[in-house]
Amino acid sequence: MRVSVFGDVHGNLVALETFVAATQDIVDAYLCLGDVVDYGPWNDDCLEIVLQLPGIRVLEGNHERLFAGAESVDHESALAQAFFRRSRQFFSRGDLIAGLPLRAKLGLFECVHTIDGRYIYRDSPIDIACDYMVGHTHHQFTIDRSGFVIVNPGSVGQNREWIDMVDFLILDTESGEVQMHAVPYNVDQFLSELRLRHYPEECVRYYASKPRKAV
Repeated sequence: MRVSVFGDVHGNLVALETFVAATQDIVDAYLCLGDVVDYGPWNDDCLEIVLQLPGIRVLEGNHERLFAGAESVDHESALAQAFFRRSRQFFSRGDLIAGLPLRAKLGLFECVHTIDGRYIYRDSPIDIACDYMVGHTHHQFTIDRSGFVIVNPGSVGQNREWIDMVDFLILDTESGEVQMHAVPYNVDQFLSELRLRHYPEECVRYYASKPRKAV
């Protein structure tokens, strides 16, 4: 079976539709590592699309907890709070994020949004006792730690390396092969929607100032 693992959609419908188009004819099932909501305005739409994907399993991310009120946004940066205040206004489907699991097993991998709430990057020192798939940091990588691996498929909706790219992976559960993928999407369409919905200028500038690959 071929499973696409993805995460960190962050209310970006344009990127999500690009991801679905790129995968729907080549995978059998999907697993989402969390953070479908926040930052972008299409929170309800993205949740509804994700939950209709074949064989989908969705994990809870920290932004689902913020939207559900299980965590306070007060500890977040001023920019993250500005995004939250605007994005949260375009959310009404609390039923779709209620009771999401924190982890799932996929082949040899333990799948979680992140490990112990940490931000894990390519150079992060961390001891682990099994193979992991994680999201949260919006960077695509595979790293070896303690004789195991940590795989991050990257972000669908807010790639922090190239803002105009959609990152994900495909796992062949029979062979164990992991293939990393990245496809471009129209980030300008996303920016236009932020402006149309009157996001604060610092929020628009955050996306507009990020490096692009397809230039």
